[in-house]
Amino acid sequence: MKNKPSNPSRREFLATTAKAGLTVGLVGTAFSDLFAHPAQKIAGTGFTQTPLPYAYTALEPHIDARTMEIHYSKHAAAYASNLRDAAKEEGVDTAQPLENVLGSISKYSTKMRNNGGGHYNHELFWSILQPVGGTGPVGPLLSAIQASFGSYDAFVVQFEAAAKTRFGSGWAWLLVDASGKLVVSSTPNQDNPLMDVAEVKGTPILGLDVWEHAYYLNYQNRRPDYITAFWKVVNWKAVADRFAAATT
Repeated sequence: MKNKPSNPSRREFLATTAKAGLTVGLVGTAFSDLFAHPAQKIAGTGFTQTPLPYAYTALEPHIDARTMEIHYSKHAAAYASNLRDAAKEEGVDTAQPLENVLGSISKYSTKMRNNGGGHYNHELFWSILQPVGGTGPVGPLLSAIQASFGSYDAFVVQFEAAAKTRFGSGWAWLLVDASGKLVVSSTPNQDNPLMDVAEVKGTPILGLDVWEHAYYLNYQNRRPDYITAFWKVVNWKAVADRFAAATT
């Protein structure tokens, strides 16, 4: 399979998404706003799909190139496209951060909930992966993990349990709750902790997609193997940045 450039141009990016039969916008303006609780300031997510920051082959052998291509250019691109359709249908201002909508998602349609969540979740997912990961958290993030879970290893056990036991499709999360504490949770389908319908609410800083389309080509029914491999490609610097933003 032809390797994709790590920093695709506008033309190359549009060509990639055209293969999926979808029109996908480039990265929009970043926003800053308050979410989850007044102490949390995080960068806003736009309503368009951003270019993948690495090649489809970059995460191999842990996540294979074919899965990455289909996942990004078809599944995630469809969420972005459908989200914009929903926003137009429901009169939502797409100049605002998507987080504003997710925080009151119960007021919107199922289409907005599914595709708004799907777009946000995937944008976060791509951002916390990198070709050479797995070094583990350090500094304030590690200290917070130790304070919340007892140890990094105990956190991994709890996170993996959330991912393994999520019935059907969904996500596992590490999030900052309203008190500033780190918490592990999982959500069904494309829900996430930002939503007012979430069982456990907060600002997600690490998320793992456990929909079958995220791993089935390589791992088939072996979800636990995929979950174990995930740690090899986590971008802990990006997770730490999200943690810092959520607790500042």
